[in-house]
Amino acid sequence: MRLNVRHSTVYEFDAPMRFVTQCHRLTPSDSASQRVIEWDIAAEGAEFGADFVDGSGNHISTMTVEGPVERIEIVVIGVVETNDTSGILKNHREITSPRVFLQPTSLTQSSRQFVDLLEDAVADISGSDHLARAHAIAAAVTASIKYTPGATDAQSTASEALEKGEGVCQDHAHAMIVMAHLAGMPARYVTGYLLSGADGAPEEASHGWAELFIDGLGWIGFDPANECCPDDRYIRLSSGRDSIEAAPIRGVSRGGGGEAMDVSVMVSAQQ
Repeated sequence: MRLNVRHSTVYEFDAPMRFVTQCHRLTPSDSASQRVIEWDIAAEGAEFGADFVDGSGNHISTMTVEGPVERIEIVVIGVVETNDTSGILKNHREITSPRVFLQPTSLTQSSRQFVDLLEDAVADISGSDHLARAHAIAAAVTASIKYTPGATDAQSTASEALEKGEGVCQDHAHAMIVMAHLAGMPARYVTGYLLSGADGAPEEASHGWAELFIDGLGWIGFDPANECCPDDRYIRLSSGRDSIEAAPIRGVSRGGGGEAMDVSVMVSAQQ
């Protein structure tokens, strides 16, 4: 399948900034499940630094805008050819040890509630059947955290979402990471795009899910929010230990006042 992407991020500042510098993870990496056909990132008045690929296979670039800066719009337009690999990340070049992704962050700290949930989820599954345990973890997260837009925010932790019993895709992914860690499996957060409409028409499509590392298979994606593994409707963008590390845009600005951000992501299937 070929997917068209248009991803716009607009920053507006209360007072003009002297400069803005950002780190971008806005370019997908090629793998067996996806191949970039066209990809362009633009922002008026911006200077882009050289691209590089980090140890986890994420494409990284920098962008700087000299002030006074009152507004920035970063526009990504591209086409990606996707394939269904049953969620298995194949032919993705990375050198970082999976063990790095056993380390929790402030968003993926465990709790007694997670310990109990894991024990119930895998009670009847052999400890050596890691794939079955991973699927059971995903099902337990889906059942325990109802998808409810607006129930949490970007700073909400996995434990808060589980206690509340509501959340969004970010919370599902963080919760799965916590449970995977408790089960001794490396796990990480993935940001990307999802063609969510059955008719292939453009619609809001920014998304996040989890990947677990299973010996003999490698990294496998799980999307508890949609009760599936990523298929050819998904475009994988970047990964990290949590949603903050995997964020497509992170940056700093120099100046007074606050900022407002508006994000619009549209994905459609080529006819």
